[in-house]
Amino acid sequence: MDYTVLNIAVDDVQAEILTAELADFPFESFEQEGGALKAYIPGEQLAGCRAEVDALLARRGVEGRYAAIPTRNWNAVWESDFPSVDVEGRLRIRAPFHDPAPAGEMEVVVMPRMSFGTGHHATTWLMSRAVLDLGVPGRRGLDMGSGTGVLAIVAARCGAAHVDAVDIDDWADENCRENVAANGVADRVTPMLGDVGRIAGRHYDFILANINRNILLADMPAYAAALAPGGDLVMSGFLEADVPAITGAAAKLGMETVATETRDGWVVVHTKKKE
Repeated sequence: MDYTVLNIAVDDVQAEILTAELADFPFESFEQEGGALKAYIPGEQLAGCRAEVDALLARRGVEGRYAAIPTRNWNAVWESDFPSVDVEGRLRIRAPFHDPAPAGEMEVVVMPRMSFGTGHHATTWLMSRAVLDLGVPGRRGLDMGSGTGVLAIVAARCGAAHVDAVDIDDWADENCRENVAANGVADRVTPMLGDVGRIAGRHYDFILANINRNILLADMPAYAAALAPGGDLVMSGFLEADVPAITGAAAKLGMETVATETRDGWVVVHTKKKE
């Protein structure tokens, strides 16, 4: 899948506002770099919303520059600017080119091959810590929007009985399969290419969804239907301003919010389905 990056020269305050507003469109990842906000969107979806996006930027008095990013192996890019993720000294998420984790620290090794930028380090950290504290041993789970498969792998390493890892992107699915095999958890993690329709008729004790606000709101009824009573739904990929919409939608589906955590403006919401 080819992506387009929208580069917008803004300060930190403007970047936060624009990120929240652009999340209404099919942008999949945001990052700030060198005084610019970078917003990544599948190229095939840009045409349907570009006029509205341009109008939004005009109202905000900023200019955006679009650049196509052809699908390719981004290992060299990641090697130059992707740091390992240290989760409170309990978990190290790293690429093969990083130093191994210290002795006694859980380690997940992923080779990211995604066709857009590094993106959600804060949400990966939040979601990974949530998995560490969720109590997954012996339980069946779902990693929705799995990307590299890192959360599914963390859950398996924490003792989950089985995890389905679902992503709509064929590159992500291929990469997930590589990482699952490399981490020795192929017997407990099943990568699945497709959208939320893949989980119809399936049942889970916990669901991890690190995507974005719009997809979470659209797909949450399917998550609720697949989640066992008393099961956990942990969501991230959105900003603090989006929390009321997320928790409100969850409440309408019979799920109670039990915890929220914030990191660098990004949020993880942990809900539990009522028994």
